[in-house]
Amino acid sequence: MYAPERQQQILRLAREGGRVDVLSLAEEFQVTAETVRRDLKALDRAGLVRRVHGGAIPAGRLDFEPDLAERESTAADEKDRIALAALAELPRTGSVILDAGSTVARLADQLPLESELTVVTHALPVAARLADHPGIDLHLVGGRVRHRTRAAVDAWALRAYGEIRADVVFLGTNGFSPDGGLTTPDLAEAAVKRAQVAAARRVVLLADSAKHGQEHFARFGGLADVDLLITDTELPPASRAAIEAAGTEVRSV
Repeated sequence: MYAPERQQQILRLAREGGRVDVLSLAEEFQVTAETVRRDLKALDRAGLVRRVHGGAIPAGRLDFEPDLAERESTAADEKDRIALAALAELPRTGSVILDAGSTVARLADQLPLESELTVVTHALPVAARLADHPGIDLHLVGGRVRHRTRAAVDAWALRAYGEIRADVVFLGTNGFSPDGGLTTPDLAEAAVKRAQVAAARRVVLLADSAKHGQEHFARFGGLADVDLLITDTELPPASRAAIEAAGTEVRSV
């Protein structure tokens, strides 16, 4: 089979299944994983698929939600810089909400040992990182735990966030744009994020620039709800200007 024929078959499989992975494709077509990666790279350049960790998804699919391991390995350097910059937004004392998400989890990893904060989270990975922190008064919000994000959702979580008022929330998102606002693939996750925003005096959004322009099924707010966006330096200048015009401070790191 010639490369263009194989690439057409890969595209068909991606559109039918919503995702393809390198190892399965290599086995199906009896080629090396490196050959499959070249095929995916060619399809990505043509705008037909979007490469993700270990494979690809069809371009333009808005409801795709990568799992936690995949998100941890995507844009890792950018997320590390964003998390370090977010440390400057922590209050000296007081209360903080930490959302689910790989960038926010990196912030939890970086909390100084001398921090004396009340931290509220519904994200199991964040709670696990902070459970032994000597200065953190940790509150874990309960509910139904989504396997894909390891985060609690539904009525218990919403009720808990409705009963508190924190100094700042560090929020994650799957997509953001001036027109589309803040979006995520899952309605239950969106409801919890909306409750977090309402539960905090200040909202800090931690999002790498690859999420700019992405729009997913469930909208949970607009950029006008965000006081500060911390992102990386690849955010286009025109997009930054549009976000700032809406009243959100933008910090690129």
